[in-house]
Amino acid sequence: MSLLTHASPPLLPKVDAILVLDSDGNRLAGKYYGDFMKAASTSSSEGNNTSQQSVEQLRQSFERQLQSKISGIVAAPNAAEVVTVLGKTAVFCGGSPPGQSGSVRVVHIGPVGESELVLAHLVEGMYEALSHLMGGSTDRNMILDNLELVFLLIDEHCDGGIILETDGHKLASSVLLRDEAEASRNQQESMAGGGKGGMGGMGGFGGMGGDMTIAQALRQAREQIMSNLNQN
Repeated sequence: MSLLTHASPPLLPKVDAILVLDSDGNRLAGKYYGDFMKAASTSSSEGNNTSQQSVEQLRQSFERQLQSKISGIVAAPNAAEVVTVLGKTAVFCGGSPPGQSGSVRVVHIGPVGESELVLAHLVEGMYEALSHLMGGSTDRNMILDNLELVFLLIDEHCDGGIILETDGHKLASSVLLRDEAEASRNQQESMAGGGKGGMGGMGGFGGMGGDMTIAQALRQAREQIMSNLNQN
């Protein structure tokens, strides 16, 4: 069922999970929140390892059932599709026709009673941001090459299951700014460490020139993306 009209989301909408899946249903990135898909605690002598493994197996089983429902369905970036899996509402954007391995799917799993229209609004915002961050391409390889940005996007979009931001442009800008700040901090730490070593520090300084060039190139790319966002 296609969701063509959207209502503005209520204050602090919530989700049980956010998943980024490839065309075969493999989880490339994602987070589960609260008690959703958590196995019951075990009292066996094997301890926490068994419990943790059970959680992952439970999630993989859920994702396989989800994939059986959405396989072959292509949802436009501004027209999310909705399915029901184990009584949960799953709304997604993206996907590829059968036999093709193109765009990934961004999936939001909603808690019981959450509006499908609200979930559609949320997933479309994140998918738009993901597309901006990936330069318009959301294929599997692009996502895998930029997983750090994808996880930053999830964190900017949602914290503990509570949605923080839904606007795609704002999300993309926030991720780029956060990534820039972390890159600058790492660069400063590298420079501080390189200055402690006498002749060895000279060698480190010589190698730093290449790092600076790469950092400048990345910064220029981020600035170009942000400039494009501001023009839209």
